[in-house]
Amino acid sequence: MTGTDSAAREPRPQIPLLLTTVFLAYLGQMTLNPVIAPLAREVGLSEWQIGATISVAAIMVVVSSQFWGRRSQSWGRKPVLLAALGLAAAAMAGFAVVAAAGMRALLPTAALFLLFVLLRGVGFGSALAAIAPTAQAYIADVTADEAARTKGMAGVGAVQGVAMIGGAVVGGALAGFGMLAPIAVVPVLLVFGLVLVAVRLRREPRHELIPEPARVSPTDRRVWPFLLAGFGMFTALGFMQVLIGFVVQDRLALSAELTGVVTGGSLLAAGIGMVAAQSVIVPRSGWSPAALLRVGTVVACAGFALLVPDLGAWPLILAILLIGLGLGIAMPGYTAGPTLLMSREEQGGLAGLIGATNGLTFVVAPTASTALYGLWPPLPILVGAVLMGMVALFVLLHPRFRSAAVSGTSAAEADPTA
Repeated sequence: MTGTDSAAREPRPQIPLLLTTVFLAYLGQMTLNPVIAPLAREVGLSEWQIGATISVAAIMVVVSSQFWGRRSQSWGRKPVLLAALGLAAAAMAGFAVVAAAGMRALLPTAALFLLFVLLRGVGFGSALAAIAPTAQAYIADVTADEAARTKGMAGVGAVQGVAMIGGAVVGGALAGFGMLAPIAVVPVLLVFGLVLVAVRLRREPRHELIPEPARVSPTDRRVWPFLLAGFGMFTALGFMQVLIGFVVQDRLALSAELTGVVTGGSLLAAGIGMVAAQSVIVPRSGWSPAALLRVGTVVACAGFALLVPDLGAWPLILAILLIGLGLGIAMPGYTAGPTLLMSREEQGGLAGLIGATNGLTFVVAPTASTALYGLWPPLPILVGAVLMGMVALFVLLHPRFRSAAVSGTSAAEADPTA
């Protein structure tokens, strides 16, 4: 048998199936976003309580992302995805039941808040932490060059953007039938993803697994500039994302049901921007990860600046579109850049570290933004704009991002202690 025949018989990487799984998981999350703010008010929770719930979910992402990322290499992708999707489906089914009880005033506010934190925060947050790191570690493992790696990582971001569009459409449309309709759909989507993985995803042969994946330090000189840039970007996003339902309702003076519909439309704009960036601009531009970060952060900064003043509905939607477009350009640079500097044994730990960094941004941002919103509504958006501006300056000035590309690692760079 020739080498060519052997290669031809090897099964093709299941990147599309992994991306479909990411899509379904994030579609479940995004379907909830248009109604989470008005739902909180309908069941008697304050802004800070829903912010705290999302912050707890972010803490769970931080705590569990490195674990999931490394386990995806030692256990295999399929067992990790099955465990995560099963946990997510169970948590969100319980959340739907609790939300229904809250709408009927069957639970006291304190108990309702505690159950929101346990189910949407602890349960769903820790489960969601496994999905993207598993997909990213897989893509890093099966792609060998910068262009393929960047394109694959852009695929993860693109399906998240499509999920944002789908969640905005599904969540916003179902909100017209009542607050509980979108919530009931979420566990169904997660169960569908669970069945798809169980039936279709191959479990890797034993020789592809790494019993003891390498740990990656956040202070590794190959990694920390990317992590700092990502932390800033996602913190700014967190300041906007949690508040958008409150901003829409208060600026446009809408009812709870109509707020869900209009918020869905606003998130649809962000998703369109993200998908356009990662499906068209990133693959066709040929830009390096560093260039993607520079261009994307500047565009997102312009979107935040436009969102600060109350200029009406259409400028609000345009601002959110620009934020989605900018982050859609920057995110593949942030996720693909450091993978080009890492060995295969480090990819799972790196993917978990990136997931933990993303989650860390949502530990503080939801609670801080909702608290600042109570003081003065434009204040948290202004803070987000300043943060995004600082990230843009950092990636424009730091030597790591001023080089033409981040690949081609020197011997000194390959040693994280050098």
